[in-house]
Amino acid sequence: MGRWLEHTVISQIKAPVNEVWFVWSDLEAMPLWMSWIESVKTLDATETTLPDLTEWTLAANGFRFKWKAQINERIEAERLQWESIGGLPTKGSVRFYSEEDNLTSVKLTVSYELPKVLAPLMEANILGGMVTKELQANINRFRDLVESGYATNKGNNQ
Repeated sequence: MGRWLEHTVISQIKAPVNEVWFVWSDLEAMPLWMSWIESVKTLDATETTLPDLTEWTLAANGFRFKWKAQINERIEAERLQWESIGGLPTKGSVRFYSEEDNLTSVKLTVSYELPKVLAPLMEANILGGMVTKELQANINRFRDLVESGYATNKGNNQ
């Protein structure tokens, strides 16, 4: 087993919570705002909003990892929790807090197991700082995407 690292980032988004949830729910669009995510593919199309099973590809700094993720808790416009079921060991959650009618806070927590082969090559504190900084940049790009009217362009009927 490797070493587990956890990162939490928060952003405030000038949009109603239902709109923020709608944009987050478009999992296959995540590469638009998550720079290290190369693709997200739906494997279980039985759900109309969020699929239960997806395949993820991460590509960063010459490394490529694939894994399948299972959503194990879904409370619409409030919380989403997942964990990997194969490939890169990951788990995480995103929480949506309606602060006002047109203001939502999003708290993203991501945990992953640093592969044993990489652990000796990387100082966890340095890697952790880089990952947290990148996750914050990603959630800020998500905020910008929501505030740009992405939900309206995708046909969200609020």
